[in-house]
Order: sequence, then structure tokens, then C-alpha cells
Amino acid sequence: MTAMTKDRNTARLQGNLRSGPVAAGAVIFAGALVMRNAAGFLVQGQATAGLVGVGRAEHRADNGGGGDGASNLTYQPGTFHYVNSGGVDAMTTADIGKPVYAVDDQTVANDNGGGTRSPAGIADGIDANGVWVRIDAALTNAS
Repeated sequence: MTAMTKDRNTARLQGNLRSGPVAAGAVIFAGALVMRNAAGFLVQGQATAGLVGVGRAEHRADNGGGGDGASNLTYQPGTFHYVNSGGVDAMTTADIGKPVYAVDDQTVANDNGGGTRSPAGIADGIDANGVWVRIDAALTNAS
């Protein structure tokens, strides 16, 4: 392709909702932390290496009996409130701006569990009820 020599109507993606194929055997509940595996398929948040957080599930997707991509999920990147892990893994205000790691589809921690957890997003705030997590795959990968 050559450089432009005239104006171009460049398409843009409207809105915040995204959609993607769900991994074989995955059941993702509405509101769950959604992650993408190395093959590009969506899975529920879990303590597994090699995943990256992409957003919050907008509906339930049950691909429990299907192969990779047999069902699709609509998800939304953004800042969402999830459960804070306990003990030494609990997020504190000192962790704001740092990566958070998925423990399961609704819980995040301050470390990668010795390489067993993947980054879910970036801590945006901490309160008595949990952690505000900014979830965006590009931002998380860059951190």
C-alpha cells in the first residue's frame, strides 16, 4: 500500500462494547472478569498464566460443550469493581496504578502468585468493598 495522496474516510469503532469468541469449555457469567488466552479466545478470570484481562462480561456465555469459538461473548473494557484478595495478596492504596492479577472471575490480588496468575488490569482505586480495576488489554500488556 502506498501513502495517501487524498483525503480518506477512516472507519472507527463506535462505543465501548467488544465481542469475541469464547474458548472451548468456558462458562463466563455476566459481570465476570474476562480474559483472553494465548490463542485469542475469551475465558473467565482465573489463576492461570498466559492470560490478559480484556473487560467485564455483558452477558452469560456458556460454551461448556462447544469447541473454541462455538459461542461469542460481548464484553466491555473499562473500570470495574471486583473483590480484593485477602492476606498478603490483598491490594492496598500503595498498589494504586500497579497491575492486579486474577485469582478467579471476581477476585484480584497484588501479585502473580509465583507465576500462576495473569494480569487482569491496573488498580484504579481501593475501598472497603474491593478494588476498582481498569481493564484494557493494551494498557495491561504495556504495563
